[in-house]
Order: sequence, then structure tokens, then C-alpha cells
Amino acid sequence: MEDYRRILQHNREWAAAMVAADPEYFKKRAAKQEPTFLYIGCADSRVPANVVTGTEPGEMFVHRNIANVVLPSDLNAMCVLQYAVEVLDVKHVIVTGHYGCGGVKAAMGSGSHGLVDHWLQPIRNVVRWNQEELDQYPDEQSKFNRVVELNVLEQIYHLSETPIIQNAWAKGGRPHLHGFVYDMHTGLLREIATDVNSQKTADELATRRLSGVPAGPPPVAGKLQPPLQTPALEVGSGELADAIAKRVLDRLAAVGVPMKK
Repeated sequence: MEDYRRILQHNREWAAAMVAADPEYFKKRAAKQEPTFLYIGCADSRVPANVVTGTEPGEMFVHRNIANVVLPSDLNAMCVLQYAVEVLDVKHVIVTGHYGCGGVKAAMGSGSHGLVDHWLQPIRNVVRWNQEELDQYPDEQSKFNRVVELNVLEQIYHLSETPIIQNAWAKGGRPHLHGFVYDMHTGLLREIATDVNSQKTADELATRRLSGVPAGPPPVAGKLQPPLQTPALEVGSGELADAIAKRVLDRLAAVGVPMKK
């Protein structure tokens, strides 16, 4: 049987099984969607979101890309995030990486991979910022696994700095941000970070040590310093973007980066 015909056949069998178990199954789900989760994961075909999480259609809003990267400059991701948070009112946003991620492996190497190299640059930064820790690992596989984890933490931090999440937190302390890593050898999800739901917990994530090195913003110059304990943002009258920009400049100044006047 041709591959695409097999997909259609499996679809019919699945739909029939769902109706047999619950005649209203599709009618109820077609009426509206009220997902609890936004899942941001890797596009790897071996990590299907609903399958590995055991969720039903309607429970999880999903966005996937190579190496589960979250960039404020990515219009696609930001539109998904805004719709999930501001319209669907999801309670949780979960960034899920996976061991053996090809995108992360490519970012760790020196070879050229074409257009995708631009996309992977944030992961190269994660490797560079945490090189001192990574050099302590005894083998390449352990180092590879650790970069996968650090990448998840970095993407959660990116999420926390978006105006979409900042505004949502100012209104009510949700969504909660979480980080998982999926192990394809066991089928299990490993919890890397959980319940980031305020600027305070985001700042704690930025300096949280899983094995001795902060996983958040880069040590741009000199030694790593404790984060500035900036107060939660008061959102109003268009001041949010300026407040976020000031926080970033303050953090850079704290690690010794000279600022132009």
C-alpha cells in the first residue's frame, strides 16, 4: 500500500474507533477548543506531542520547530503564543526538547548546514556561554545531553521576556512555564524546570544551577554575577517595552559590559 494511502486508512480506522467508544466524540470537540497547555517542541518525527504526553485532541495547543527554539523575532511562534495566552487562556506553556536532537547536535559542531545555521545560532550561544561547564563532561554524549537541557532552559527564559508573557503575569500570574526533555530510549519525559510564573521565578531560573553553571542569560564579560533582583513590571500606558529594555541593559551592565552613552 502506498504510504499516503496507509495514512488515510489509519485515519478512518481511528475515527471509527472513537465514534464507537463515544458517538459524541467529534461533535464535542468541533464545538470549541479549550486547551490547558501550549506545547512548544521539536519538529522531530519521533516526538509527537499528543502521543508522548498522552493528551487527547483539544487538550493541547501545539507549536513545533527545529530544536524547540523560541525567538521573539519569530512571527510564527509569537502569533501562536499570543493566541494561546490571550485568546485560549492556557494555564501552562511547556517547552519540550529531546535527547538526540539533530538541531542541537548541528549547533554544537563546526560544519555548515545551510539556511538552518541561522536558526540554530541561539543554541550556539548557549554552548559558548556554558563552555566551562561542558568541558567538565567526560564524553561527547554527556555533553550533548547537557546542551539539550540547557537549550530548554534558555528557551523558557526567552518566553519569560516576551511582552505577551509579561503582560499575562501582570494580570494574574499565569501561564506557568515548564521545561521537559524527552528520552527516546525510555519514552519518558524528564522535568527540567517547573512553575516559572513571575519575574522573580524567571530571574531565579536565569541563575539556577543544575550542575554548577547558570543556564540563563550569557556571562558576556568577566565572571558570572548574581542577577539583579528587579521588581515585577507594572504594565500600563505603553511602558512595558521600555521597562524590558532597561532590565536587559541593567543585566549587561552587571556583568561588566560597557554601555554607550
